[in-house]
Amino acid sequence: MAEERLQKILSQAGVASRRHSEKLMLEGRVTVNGTVVSELGSKADLERDHIKVDGRLIRAPKRQVYLAMNKPNNTMTTLSDPEGRATVMELLHGVKERVYPVGRLDYHSEGLLLLTNDGEIANAVMSAATHLPKTYLVKVNGPLTVEQEESFRRGVPISGRRTAPAGLKILRSADNPWYEVRLFEGRNQQIRIMFKHFGRLVEKLKRVRIGPLELGDLKPGEFRHLTAEEVQKLKRALAQKHSRPGSRKPVQPAAKEEP
Repeated sequence: MAEERLQKILSQAGVASRRHSEKLMLEGRVTVNGTVVSELGSKADLERDHIKVDGRLIRAPKRQVYLAMNKPNNTMTTLSDPEGRATVMELLHGVKERVYPVGRLDYHSEGLLLLTNDGEIANAVMSAATHLPKTYLVKVNGPLTVEQEESFRRGVPISGRRTAPAGLKILRSADNPWYEVRLFEGRNQQIRIMFKHFGRLVEKLKRVRIGPLELGDLKPGEFRHLTAEEVQKLKRALAQKHSRPGSRKPVQPAAKEEP
């Protein structure tokens, strides 16, 4: 096997996403043949070199695993939490392979979460370059005006940079209405910040779709393995996004995806 960047090796081995693998390296937690490696451009060969994270030897996964979970409220989308809060990893009963979450849903958000040990798929799903749509059901504390809805769809400024155009439609008109929101990017707390821009607070947020993958009838805290057909549909969707005319070269994903 040819040498590859160390963070890519860790991602492909199901240790963490590429971005988090870089963090592990910078923290001095990765060694190659007994030597700490913290330089992000460093390369290694998984078949030839002894690569360890926190003293644990890394091996290529025997098989690639793809899981869909209905993330419950009050749960962290992380491998562990220093404050001792519940994490999605504690819900993976019976899963022997080491998988990690693809992107994030924040502590109070619910819904579809993909977990896998396929680093390339994880990186592609999170990459801004793929524009893979993600759909959410959102309950807010008051309706938007027609003008505000149009402004929401065009994009709003967050930290000096306007969000990409988004899908928005009303599902249930009420004092506390439900909207369907379709995003093509995933900035930290994006949906909550977008509604707050118009003076509205998000009361409930649930992701129901990632590209061709649907939440279905999974109950909060439940997970299932994706079917072979679902995996192929996801791979085709990602390939189409990368190969479309005028598409940009894939980029590194954002560190967080927390609508």
